[in-house]
Amino acid sequence: MTLINSVLNWLIKKRIHQIELFRKYPHDVQAEWFKKLVATAKDTEWGRKYDYKSIGSIAEFADRVPISSYEDLKPTIDRLRAGEQNLLWPEEVKWFAKSSGTTAGKSKFIPVTESAIEECHYKAGKDMLSIYFSLYPESDFFEGKSLVMGGSGVVQELSNASYYEGDLSAILMQNLPYWAQFKRTPSLTIALMDEWENKLELMAESTIDHDVTSISGVPSWMLVLLKKILKKANKTDLMEVWPNLEVFFHGGVNFKPYRQQYKQIISSEKMVYFDTYNASEGFFGIQDQKGKPDLLLMLDYGIFYEFIPMSEFNAGQSKTVQLHEVEIGKNYAIVISTNAGLWRYLIGDTVTFTSTDPYRILITGRTKSFINVVGEEVIIDNAEKAIEVACLKTGAVIHEYTAAPLMKDGNINHQWIIEFIRLPDNPDFFCEVLDNALKSANSDYEAKRYHDLVLTHPDVIQVPEGTFYRWMKMNDKLGGQNKVPRLSNERKYVDEILSLL
Repeated sequence: MTLINSVLNWLIKKRIHQIELFRKYPHDVQAEWFKKLVATAKDTEWGRKYDYKSIGSIAEFADRVPISSYEDLKPTIDRLRAGEQNLLWPEEVKWFAKSSGTTAGKSKFIPVTESAIEECHYKAGKDMLSIYFSLYPESDFFEGKSLVMGGSGVVQELSNASYYEGDLSAILMQNLPYWAQFKRTPSLTIALMDEWENKLELMAESTIDHDVTSISGVPSWMLVLLKKILKKANKTDLMEVWPNLEVFFHGGVNFKPYRQQYKQIISSEKMVYFDTYNASEGFFGIQDQKGKPDLLLMLDYGIFYEFIPMSEFNAGQSKTVQLHEVEIGKNYAIVISTNAGLWRYLIGDTVTFTSTDPYRILITGRTKSFINVVGEEVIIDNAEKAIEVACLKTGAVIHEYTAAPLMKDGNINHQWIIEFIRLPDNPDFFCEVLDNALKSANSDYEAKRYHDLVLTHPDVIQVPEGTFYRWMKMNDKLGGQNKVPRLSNERKYVDEILSLL
């Protein structure tokens, strides 16, 4: 194993040089990808519709090609799923990543091409390890197994063809190279199971006796699995089960609300929590500094980026800025064009830049996940920061939460539904700290809270352990890439949860 470890370390670290190139020449790299994407797709149905052959500049591309949501592209994607080809990208589309994000709405089916798998997702996996090993050269990562928590997928048979649809993680696991399959656990048969609760049971049973050195997955669902493993092992500390565990590669949701929960079950001070920004539509960012939460924006994955300032956001009617025009501290919606045929696609996430040399970002929320009934404009980033402060000052530990406005007896406030793992020392003080932390994070919220004139004091409703799990199960959203919506401008989710009490 030591020889394998040394060879793999050497191969992976070679990629660091290429990462340095796009850090040093970010605009050149993005310009090259723009040209390559447009040239490759010029003879597709989409490319002919917008005359890609005659596009000579990024400005011309932005003027001619509309910004698209999933709903805009859905008719074309449905045709791809029915077996038509060469519509958005010249490669055959055999895989569709099923994505629902939060519990809201119906599933999306994002096309995944061979280029997207190789040049984006697998490249990102290698880069993640390259950066990790450059930061932690003493790592024994390859000496043990990697526990990967993925989703499920099924083959859909058509009259003239077949395609595979499922969580992106399931698609990637199906196509992993041999060396990566050899290092991961559990078996593919278990990892790709569809029935979530049975899958959790089998994952726990089949991994508990392995020498696991790394875990990968969405923090919320990984936590459910790890607690099940601890219960089966009759232990309270995961280091007693896997003494060589060294890193958790996580993504999908903000890790802050879960950090304290992980510290409660993993005692090792050396445990590394390594953040990534990946989605069904692409892989966008990797943590590249010790102890800092911002992510290096990955610029050579077959993705061309544009950004919409949220102060001017109007979905498809918005004007975008290019990478060299972004400003530190501003909130932007991300627009991408990719080697999977997503053209000027609004993925729904918002970010802020913490650095422009190199380009580093923090995820701040969703374009549709906020509370703004009286002009308070509370976004997920505000909420996460306020929750963190309230927990720190009151000794609380939170499992899940969501919030929505409440209008009652002529008053308007925010109602927070919170499932605690450890209750605050003083619930009223928790609510007060949460309120004050939101004021500190958001001047619009502070103005609307002034003397309770527009927005009155928030309510915090404590719900029993397991409430959010029951709610997700009720909505058929257990596991995979499904997430609890943090903020909503209407009460659908909150009222459903309250109905379970």
